[in-house]
Amino acid sequence: MATNLSPFATSVIATSLWNTPHQFSRFSTLPEKANFSLWVSRIRSINGARKRFQLKSSNGHPLDAVPLQEGLAGIPPAKNHFGSQLGEENFPISQSEHVESTLSITVVGASGDLAKKKIFPALFALYYEDCLPKNFVVFGYARSKMTSEELRNMISKTLTCRIDKSANCKDKMDQFLKRCFYHSGQYDSEEHFSELDCKLKEKEVGKLSNRLFYLSIPPNIFVDVVRCASLRASSANGWTRVIVEKPFGRDSESSGELTRCLKQYLAEEQIFRIDHYLGKELVENLSVLRFSNLVFEPLWCRNYIRNVQLIFSEDFGTEGRGGYFNNYGIIRDIMQNHLLQILALFAMETPVSLDAEDIRNEKVKVLRSMRPLQLEDVVVGQYKGHSKGGKSYPAYIDDPTVPQDSLTPTFAAAALFINNARWDGVPFLMKAGKALHTKRAEIRVQFRHVPGNLYKRNFGTDLDKATNELVLRVQPDEAIYLKINNKVPGLGMRLDRSDLNLLYRARYTREIPDAYERLLLDAIEGERRLFIRSDELVAAWDLFTPLLNELEERKIAPELYPYGSRGPVGAHYLAAKHNVRWGDLSSED
Repeated sequence: MATNLSPFATSVIATSLWNTPHQFSRFSTLPEKANFSLWVSRIRSINGARKRFQLKSSNGHPLDAVPLQEGLAGIPPAKNHFGSQLGEENFPISQSEHVESTLSITVVGASGDLAKKKIFPALFALYYEDCLPKNFVVFGYARSKMTSEELRNMISKTLTCRIDKSANCKDKMDQFLKRCFYHSGQYDSEEHFSELDCKLKEKEVGKLSNRLFYLSIPPNIFVDVVRCASLRASSANGWTRVIVEKPFGRDSESSGELTRCLKQYLAEEQIFRIDHYLGKELVENLSVLRFSNLVFEPLWCRNYIRNVQLIFSEDFGTEGRGGYFNNYGIIRDIMQNHLLQILALFAMETPVSLDAEDIRNEKVKVLRSMRPLQLEDVVVGQYKGHSKGGKSYPAYIDDPTVPQDSLTPTFAAAALFINNARWDGVPFLMKAGKALHTKRAEIRVQFRHVPGNLYKRNFGTDLDKATNELVLRVQPDEAIYLKINNKVPGLGMRLDRSDLNLLYRARYTREIPDAYERLLLDAIEGERRLFIRSDELVAAWDLFTPLLNELEERKIAPELYPYGSRGPVGAHYLAAKHNVRWGDLSSED
């Protein structure tokens, strides 16, 4: 019988057996005489009676196994720590034996809001869609004293079934909850992680164990958890991966220190830095729209695009998060990660392939090509109290966890430039804020005016009305629409601006998966395209750290704007300075 190898198992062989440093041995080393079939086992496909969900791993390839000959093509024999080659003489491939694998997912910080509202529901959605392997367990780990039954009761309140697939919902929920367990322990206790390891082994007995740790905890305890997990709870015969939530430091120095500490216990290939915006459907569709539609790719450059706007707004303040938010601010919380990652995906050159490293290489090139941010190209703001319609809205500093003299911005706008041949001179405008008039996240591409436009008289003096604009609305109500000019039916010559609109909810009946579902599935499959590599992180912080330092050292006071408004007036002056009008200010939008 031919031995099969899954895409993520191929990655494990390449990264864990080939030139793996000594400090990673807790995660990657097998006993020298172990059967090689352990390493080529895969998470088995759900049997024929269970329909495979249509969601594929992010590179577009199916999740099915590939033949061993294909999976190992091009990978030279690796050497173990004793110098001998890991070839067939050490690990003979069994033609008739398969070792069944199991997946253990440990959510560290299981009692927190993120785990309850996002991670457990995403895991259940994957289970509901038959995307998880046959053998899996989910463990919650936190300091809170709780039993497994209490964990199940807690997370059951947040689980929902697909609107379009609600049959047997309760049965599925019960089956999922039976696979959920809890272990209470300190985050810096090797002893408690050893106890967790024993519980995991009880569930994994006789199987190849793959382990995924999701760190839903504050960044100041990342390293303690990774140290304890690596020394006491890593897989002895399969892969171990760790998902790390932002923030990844506060600046270049702290981010670099965090990366160095993590790499004492993990290889880069084991670290999955998650930015949930990269898992959103419209962000995923950005490269598809550009690279698989001939009509757009030739226009994707300075010759046709006048400016690009990346807009993020929330219609609520920092209620409940003031203490956390005050340490970071809107630039660190939104712009340096979510919006900058989207910018890199938008502006990158065509990658060699859909392989994760090829795509991330192109993103890094964009980030390294960016012009240093200048203070005069940035506006910061902070929302103040406001009364409207008989209702009062609090100021940012009204939060009891926020100092009265806080200068932390809740709004920021910036003009960025990319110094390369494709984008030279094109302003990329970012805008992010809280307590604004609406909730939205979108990418707006404003094209140049038509040279010698025959119909410019019909638009009067407002030539911006004659400008084509491509809008990708990430949330809410996902949509892609293109603003075009057309003639209004009738005997006269009256022009109108209309939308060619792809509204997702009208076009597709399926419910759009949550970003965390996509990213968790990718981490399980070993697909890294939507996760942030360490050199991406370095380039991103190198861009924003000088600006952040200058804002703090000079104690720049943010411009105040009323809760529920469109933000500070300074943002409009910034756009005008670069001959841009914010696209989200139109009454049509």
